[in-house]
Amino acid sequence: MSLPEVEERETWGESTFRFRERIFVIGSPEGRSVSIKASLDDQAGLIEMDPDTFAVSAYTGRYGWVTVRLRTVGPELMERLVIAAWKRTATKRDVAQLEAAEATSRSGAELRRPRTGARPGAGSPRPRTPRPSR
Repeated sequence: MSLPEVEERETWGESTFRFRERIFVIGSPEGRSVSIKASLDDQAGLIEMDPDTFAVSAYTGRYGWVTVRLRTVGPELMERLVIAAWKRTATKRDVAQLEAAEATSRSGAELRRPRTGARPGAGSPRPRTPRPSR
């Protein structure tokens, strides 16, 4: 994962990750947890979803920051949380540039997907499974 203009800096004996001097992730010195910038709604939802993994961060929790226990969080969720924290911290312009680059890379990957006739059913339409509504 690579996010634009991110700098890692040690502060208060902890690793901090910043976008233009603004912190969005703080790592604990022992490496067991990180505090991540989030909204109060996201914080509440994460804690409700998995109280063994998520907790209100000390000092900054009143602003929505959430502590994440690294041994119990999945890598995909952790990546999404860090990207969301970066987006909350970065400028609208930088967020738009990242999202445009992601959209371009996704559409390019879809265009490059090889289609071969070697697998059974290749070329025939797949039945669609309805997605649950949100």
